[in-house]
Amino acid sequence: MSIFGRDPKSGVFLGGDRVSGQEIRDQNVIAAQSIANIIKSSLGPLGLDKMLVDNVGDVTISNDGATILSLLEVEHPAGRIFVDLAQKQDKEVGDGTTSVVVIAAELLRRANELVKMKIHPTTIITGYRFACREAVKFMTEQLSIKVDALGRDALINCAKTSMSSKIIGSDDDLFAPMAVDAMLAVKTINNKGETKYPVKAVNVLKAHGKSARESIFVKGYALNCTVASQAMKTRIPNAKIACLDMNLQKTRMHMGVHIVIDDPSQLEDIRKRESDITLERVRKILAAGANVILTTKGIDDLCLKEFVEAGAMAVRRCKKEDLKRIAKATGATLVSSLANLEGDETFEPTLLGTAEEVVQERISDDELILVKGTKVVNSSSIILRGANDYMLDEMERALHDTLSIIKRTLESGTVVPGGGAVETALNIYLENFATTLESREQLAMAEFAAALLVIPKQLAVNAAKDATDLVAKLKAYHNSAQNAPAGDRKKVFMR
Repeated sequence: MSIFGRDPKSGVFLGGDRVSGQEIRDQNVIAAQSIANIIKSSLGPLGLDKMLVDNVGDVTISNDGATILSLLEVEHPAGRIFVDLAQKQDKEVGDGTTSVVVIAAELLRRANELVKMKIHPTTIITGYRFACREAVKFMTEQLSIKVDALGRDALINCAKTSMSSKIIGSDDDLFAPMAVDAMLAVKTINNKGETKYPVKAVNVLKAHGKSARESIFVKGYALNCTVASQAMKTRIPNAKIACLDMNLQKTRMHMGVHIVIDDPSQLEDIRKRESDITLERVRKILAAGANVILTTKGIDDLCLKEFVEAGAMAVRRCKKEDLKRIAKATGATLVSSLANLEGDETFEPTLLGTAEEVVQERISDDELILVKGTKVVNSSSIILRGANDYMLDEMERALHDTLSIIKRTLESGTVVPGGGAVETALNIYLENFATTLESREQLAMAEFAAALLVIPKQLAVNAAKDATDLVAKLKAYHNSAQNAPAGDRKKVFMR
């Protein structure tokens, strides 16, 4: 009966502890700061990599914020929001996962200090939102530069900036142009007339051995498979591609199916029919005009003979993910069953995709199948070389970030300077702007401005420099540039 004897105002709350007010705000800030402190040291070109070991003993070495946070087991609800924030940034933008967490944690910490000064949370939120709108407006109007005016070099520099903090940063002279070429090769225009650069159209393959500088860029979609039989052609021009998600092996009766026979000769007929079912499927696919058959399952010798005689190329055990991308690029349909609505088995020519050629090439030590000149979406591939799995995985993550940044740059059409320059410029601008407000939001806006300086400070700390001294100099430069009269040489810093 103790549940009914409690204070009626406290509401129904069974089990656990109820924490509210300043105590929970402090807990949230501590959780946010703890997560930010873990990844702070991996920010910037001189950031350090983290080695994470899971309970199975698998090792991951990375300095990508989203990767590090996804491998942490975070219990605190506020902490989990920061992990989600990094993953959303990785999905939406591709890079800057460490920066967003560090800035968000700093904003939360400063907001908590304002609450302690008896400023209402709603006022702080309004001030932060207003500051954010003004910051975006100032960046768009004053700090951003059109990519068209800067040309291809700007894209390569964007790629180098993204790579600078990663494992491939020392080889950016090779990887930056490679990433730019790969993204420019997959340019597509959708139904609305918008130009898009899909990152997934760039296939990244990893191959052991040699050094990172042996990595190569290939035009076309590369499959890490070989033809199913040595007797097949290794080059098919004007390819008609069938993408299958089904088994092209001798059909066996399903479990639990019993066939009772009274004549031993019927047994041979049953076996023959089992073979014929698959052969009929193969013939229907070939009759539709397919000369390249890619399947996620197996192909047995009986069907291989049929493909070889027809002069077609068949590839088995492809990854389903690869086939989905090839289907999208060539205009094919991934078929998992030949059955139609009438209950018969048919294969329509409309299900086939087209490409200029499909060829098996030897690249370094491996045989790869390249799908070149895809009709719907152009595709390109990058084959990474490296000493071991850890290195290749980290190179792949770094390249994904770089490709995402190039995509963003090409689609948005503008760039801003890096290295903490934008954050400092916004800090000066927002501090000056805050003094024009005659309400309590002024305090929140000033704190928002101060929070942005955490990026240049952390970059200086990671480079083993005096952060206070450098940030003070940086602020002085930006202040003189923003307040200089028109025609002054310092105005060159501003657009």
